[in-house]
Amino acid sequence: MTLWAPRMGVPPAEDMMAFTVSLSFDRRLAPSDIEGSMAHVRGLGRAGILDPDETTTLLEALQRTGDEISRGVFEFEPGDEDIHTAIERRVRQLAGEVGAKLHTGRSRNDQVATALRLYVRDDLGRIADLILELQRTLLRRANEAGQTYLPGYTHMQRAQPILLAHQILAHGWAFARDVDRLLGTLERMDVSPLGAAALAGSSLPLDADGVAADLGFSARFENSLDAVSDRDFLAEALFDIALIGVHLSRIGEEVVIFSTEEFGFIRLDDAWATGSSMLPQKKNPDVAELARGKAGRLIGHLVGFLTTLKGLPFAYNRDLQEDKEPFFDASDQVSLALVAVEGLLATATYDTERMQAAAEGAALAAVELAEWLVGEGMPFRDAYDLVGALVRESIERRVPMAELIESHPAFGADALTLLEPVAALRRRRTAGSSGPEAVAVQLERFATRLKEDAERVAHWRR
Repeated sequence: MTLWAPRMGVPPAEDMMAFTVSLSFDRRLAPSDIEGSMAHVRGLGRAGILDPDETTTLLEALQRTGDEISRGVFEFEPGDEDIHTAIERRVRQLAGEVGAKLHTGRSRNDQVATALRLYVRDDLGRIADLILELQRTLLRRANEAGQTYLPGYTHMQRAQPILLAHQILAHGWAFARDVDRLLGTLERMDVSPLGAAALAGSSLPLDADGVAADLGFSARFENSLDAVSDRDFLAEALFDIALIGVHLSRIGEEVVIFSTEEFGFIRLDDAWATGSSMLPQKKNPDVAELARGKAGRLIGHLVGFLTTLKGLPFAYNRDLQEDKEPFFDASDQVSLALVAVEGLLATATYDTERMQAAAEGAALAAVELAEWLVGEGMPFRDAYDLVGALVRESIERRVPMAELIESHPAFGADALTLLEPVAALRRRRTAGSSGPEAVAVQLERFATRLKEDAERVAHWRR
């Protein structure tokens, strides 16, 4: 029997129930709902609405219900619309008459909003930990890279030689922003909705502040109407996850390209690649491709949920039932992707000789030549034009750049060292650049940031 059956003259239509029930997917909220319900009961006890014996009875019934669910022995019944009603039904079975007091001063509106916040809070902290683990692998691989260099690309055209460590850490800093965003979302959602009831609060002396503290929230809601309607935190979480997916997709694209025979910069470990059902020679970067492909799925969840929210009036509307499946799937998929990409990168092998050979073309030193002329007093735009003309002449006349530079009055033999990638790299002195000294500093700063972020994330892990 549903909670609202007394209001209706007939049982709900089967097809209506099939369309509206959410038990098939929201049962994963069970631990969070149990936690929120126990805090609610303790609050009722502090307010004198429940006597000590009633409080103890309800807490024991909730604890047993939670144990049954965690052990997989909980028996669901046809009238269980969602995990929240299923838990209340079982509590009433276990607690007897006092079980009917569990829902005192509470609506499913603030109950569900609280359980979802608790669940999302735990999940975002867990996802942040997975990002940190991937960052640790990136840091290790960057340290291992030493002074290895490769071409840096713009428009997928070779631009300048850069250190491999610099390329790897570029991904690390992007993920650092992801961690920061997750922590920001956690801070903004650190508000308890419990006590808002259906939409207007309660006439009972509920202890909303005490319940908030009991659940580890830093504050309780300020407006009951907003409290049961607010899903900003979920939209933010979906955005955070979508952007993590975009960053994983960027790594995936890089691995796909760099592992081709045409590039040959990366060789994948056999355990992290697949083969072909027809072509015996193939070794496919499926992890990288799926990391790239799933970004669209994560973006879709964000766009879909924002569309659901955009026209909703206050307060609760059943449309908000559509908040759970997008987040559950997004969380599942990004978690799998973070673990898989970490494994892929941890075991991949870099072909350093091939990387460095690709970065040794004289054309990649063009900007070094222009900046050398700037150092000699020439305006940059004039230097740019001069070097650009030499590059074109080298291509059209098929004359080595070294010959043109050595014979040009603006350069001479002293400038020939600029054509060597190592020399070009050593000239990069600006903070955050790809020069050896700057990258050494960057490695230290990234390691420090990683340690600091781990401490910040630990604050949210229970």
